[in-house]
Amino acid sequence: VAKAAPHIGFALELVQADVIARRHRAARRTTRLQTGTDENAFKNVEAAATAGVRTLEWVDERSAQFRQLADRLHVGYDRFIRTTQEAHVRGVHRFWQSLRPGDIFQRGYTGLYCSGCEDFLFPKDLVEGRCPDHQVVPVEVAETNYFFRLSSYQERLERWLSNGAVTIRPEWRRDEILSFVRAGLQDISISRPATRSAGWGVTVPGDDTQIVYVWIDALINYLTGLGYGTDDGWREWWNDDTRKIHVIGKNVWKFHAIYWPALLLSAGLPLPDELAIHGFLTIAGRKIGKSLGNAIAPDTFIQRYGADAVRYFLLRAIPQFGDGDFSAERFDAVYEADLANGLGNLVSRLLTLAARSGLEVVADPVGEWKHDAAFALHRPHDEVLAGIWSHIDQLNRELEQEKPWLALREGAVPQLREQIAAWLGLLAGIAHQLEPFLPAASARILAHLATRPLRPVAPLFPRV
Repeated sequence: VAKAAPHIGFALELVQADVIARRHRAARRTTRLQTGTDENAFKNVEAAATAGVRTLEWVDERSAQFRQLADRLHVGYDRFIRTTQEAHVRGVHRFWQSLRPGDIFQRGYTGLYCSGCEDFLFPKDLVEGRCPDHQVVPVEVAETNYFFRLSSYQERLERWLSNGAVTIRPEWRRDEILSFVRAGLQDISISRPATRSAGWGVTVPGDDTQIVYVWIDALINYLTGLGYGTDDGWREWWNDDTRKIHVIGKNVWKFHAIYWPALLLSAGLPLPDELAIHGFLTIAGRKIGKSLGNAIAPDTFIQRYGADAVRYFLLRAIPQFGDGDFSAERFDAVYEADLANGLGNLVSRLLTLAARSGLEVVADPVGEWKHDAAFALHRPHDEVLAGIWSHIDQLNRELEQEKPWLALREGAVPQLREQIAAWLGLLAGIAHQLEPFLPAASARILAHLATRPLRPVAPLFPRV
């Protein structure tokens, strides 16, 4: 949501989604990655008013910041969609009109509304009367809206969630979602009065007095980003034969695992195939967030340590499906231990040894390594990286034990060339395995190994 500049939590989601896409491409699967900014929230209107600028000007600037962050983190997206784009608006209107007519009705409603969530909350959702995510007391709101008959899809959703038709990662969240469904689904409001939204957002087709609820409009971007509402090209990607994966935070599974599938069933469209649900970044155990006043700017760390270092910390030091603590001290410790002293030191020492020994050729290890078991697509990112780093640590230990630089100093060059070449072959394999995770570092290592003659290089991860 483009309320403010992106914080490190958004970087986590971007990087996780990018690695999933890159791992699928490494497995030779045709893959498309889509991301973007959800811009139709009323809090954007409020933020723009506070800043004294037009709402569109505000979201233009914020969206550009989100896109720049994706680019700086080497996220290989195929489409960056903005929900204020006219093509998206057309697609939302088409989707609304494709819903089963009996599924939409109007009625008055009174509920507890959290502006941070942009959602109505039930009293049972609150902790000491406050929204657990935003630590604010919801406001009671009474209004007349359009509703979606979610209750009529309870049995179909329960069957879809329980019969294995959808992969949920981590698997244990399936029971959490099913418990929510089995407790009984209520019909949901899918619009807001235009007066309360200051006219900002996508109007309900045929009724300019109502704005499509931002979370409903935002979900439809999965289709409009493919061309839904503009042409039929979207059918190439959103069909029963493609694997459709949503990478989401643990606080929004209700929208993706319940509301969105029900809407798709109503529209007669295929359902998602996988939900990859990540946890939160925390500071001293407390969620990081703009509204909580503890947001961390990812650009600070990208400029100081480099994009791949930020990617590595988010992918290795933070469990893919759990919460993880973020601090400058922890970041620096991981950088020094794993990147500067680990991978960076290995690359520097091996290329220096190769240059001193006059080694010219490194065997191509692609066939041996690129489709290694480490690329098993359902292994968590942090586990895969732990496996790769075990190889890095092992090579560093071998170098320490064998001390080839001493033998070179004594003139035993011919005997060492074969061993150095073997070590470089293993390094090349490691570089190929790293490509989905650290694309820039992987490319640099492989470029150095392809240089003739091999020569010493500047540190891959300089000490900061």
